[in-house]
Amino acid sequence: MRALVCTGYNDEFEVELHRKPKVTEVGANEVLIKVHYASVSHAVGLMIAGKYQTKPSIPFVPGTEAVGEVIGIGSQVSRLRVGMRVIAVNNFGCYADNIVVPEYTVYSIPPQLELLQALPIPISYGTAYTALLWRACLQPTDTVLILGAGAGVGLAAVEVAAQAGAQVIACTSTADKRRAVLQHGATKAVSPDGCLAEKVKNLTNGQGVSVLFDPVGGELANNALRATAPNGQILSIGFASGSLPQYAPNYLLVKNLTLHGFFFGRYLGWTLTDERIQHAPALQVVMEKLLEWAASGRISPVVSKTYPIEQLDKALYALQKRDIVGKVAISFV
Repeated sequence: MRALVCTGYNDEFEVELHRKPKVTEVGANEVLIKVHYASVSHAVGLMIAGKYQTKPSIPFVPGTEAVGEVIGIGSQVSRLRVGMRVIAVNNFGCYADNIVVPEYTVYSIPPQLELLQALPIPISYGTAYTALLWRACLQPTDTVLILGAGAGVGLAAVEVAAQAGAQVIACTSTADKRRAVLQHGATKAVSPDGCLAEKVKNLTNGQGVSVLFDPVGGELANNALRATAPNGQILSIGFASGSLPQYAPNYLLVKNLTLHGFFFGRYLGWTLTDERIQHAPALQVVMEKLLEWAASGRISPVVSKTYPIEQLDKALYALQKRDIVGKVAISFV
């Protein structure tokens, strides 16, 4: 079988296409999957560069999310069966023709949903849903400012917040992306310039937003902080800008703001203690709901471009250029 192998940490996204023996054996609680597509993300690029929170030992196969068909199950697996179309999440290792994944983060895809439509659900939409509804307890009375709203997790947050009944102000960098977020449920769309706080205040009758969803960090997050309403909440999801935000403590204090750090990977087993089994029942309910939303058209996950397996570096560079709406994938078919 084919597999992309990172043989040394590097900033050029260099991986090697290797031929390996086919995987045939699975553990009692594992699932063997024939991969059709796998998602590409900033986290994958950081992992290849050795800059992610988790640093797999060299050599390793990157990739954290894939869709395909179950071709083998362990003796203790009862929730899934051979032949089922599934979406799977793993710590890494998804960039291969066949992968073995713990059953706890494998989810059945409804028959009316295309594989590529399902691909963004677990990580992008799972992050958005659990951050907004579990951590921030989002209400229909809330107004949400979403940074990086045209990219994978940002676009997912736009749709999840809209489904929750909240008013959504989407901040994204290009006119094409602003048109896209309005089509996906945003109430208003704004550009990420130095006047961001003023524009958001004008859109909210001077009040500001009750929730700030931030997967970007950096200077944009610092500017967006001033668009929050008193007693608002900030969800710090990630740092796609490449730099950390410098939230002013005095500003948090005088506006009674709550700052939430949120790492969705904790629910997927991406921590040293590996909590995936503990969180699996609650997360499986969330994924079933999100997949049903996608199947019924309530949300519309976007994979805007697909690259062949040999062009992972091009896919990652496309993400860096920030002109992609939604997600990018590599194909194994």
